[in-house]
Amino acid sequence: MTIRIGVITFPGSLDDRDAQRAIRIAGAEPVALWHGAHDLEGVDGLVLPGGFSYGDYLRSGAIAALSPIMSEVRDAAEAGMPVLGICNGFQMLVEAHLLPGGLIRNANQQFIRRDQRLRVENAATSWTSAFTAGQEIVIPLKNGEGGYIADAETLSRIEGEGLVAFRYVGVNPNGSLNDIAGLTNARGNVVGLMPHPEHATEPGFGPDTAAAMRSGTDGLAFFASAIAAVAA
Repeated sequence: MTIRIGVITFPGSLDDRDAQRAIRIAGAEPVALWHGAHDLEGVDGLVLPGGFSYGDYLRSGAIAALSPIMSEVRDAAEAGMPVLGICNGFQMLVEAHLLPGGLIRNANQQFIRRDQRLRVENAATSWTSAFTAGQEIVIPLKNGEGGYIADAETLSRIEGEGLVAFRYVGVNPNGSLNDIAGLTNARGNVVGLMPHPEHATEPGFGPDTAAAMRSGTDGLAFFASAIAAVAA
């Protein structure tokens, strides 16, 4: 069985090819999809990649959330298809109301680029099942508008229902409330996070580890999880 995972390119996407490569390394077939189409081409999962869709005008992800293909993304998500939003893709998911809350400028008003330690809070989603709850991983982070916000009622619901997928550990790089780095929906098939797992899937190109420089591959488990979810 060949599992096919689509990666949607929007005007201003810049990590779409990286996501495609990560999917291939994990053992699935990447499928390039275009934001202006209404065809998911029969894929088994979807990735909304990082970048600066529409130049981040209005709000990051706000215009992309209205792209034609997003109606199909919503339908697929509601039907249970695994959907991952990475950085700008996470912003699209909250703007499309597939995940709660919002994302604003980093608290220090600066673009942040660093290898970021995260704690896996929910290992029962389509994108995190290869982890264990409480596991700490290191994933590259690069964003200017990564501050997660929500009103008190929404934040209480997110925490109470276990919808926090990842939390920042060691340092909160952007002022996100409750150190939230990523979320899941209640069903567990839609996950969004600000750090970039696709940049930690191949030895020689990932974060530094105690074993060797650039050897971190913690991001590979995201895509392996989705493959396992589809194959189950």
